[in-house]
Amino acid sequence: MTPEQSTDTLLSRITIDPEVCHGKPVIRGLRYPVESILEYLSAGDSFEDILAEFPDLVRDDLRACIEFANQSLKLRSWQLVAA
Repeated sequence: MTPEQSTDTLLSRITIDPEVCHGKPVIRGLRYPVESILEYLSAGDSFEDILAEFPDLVRDDLRACIEFANQSLKLRSWQLVAA
């Protein structure tokens, strides 16, 4: 699997649906906003802490949140340069 395929696979775990969490990006439609998971991580919670708290999530879900944030920042940075 190429790095690009790996990224696409991770990002496919993030869904956006206007009927779920007001259209915020969530993990697999499970109503876990990406934003909330990133807040846990930035507060110092480990992957293991989060997975213990939310047993229906898996490690790749957390990796997907980080990759989603990474791609979002890249896009935003590009938009700022282009403006």
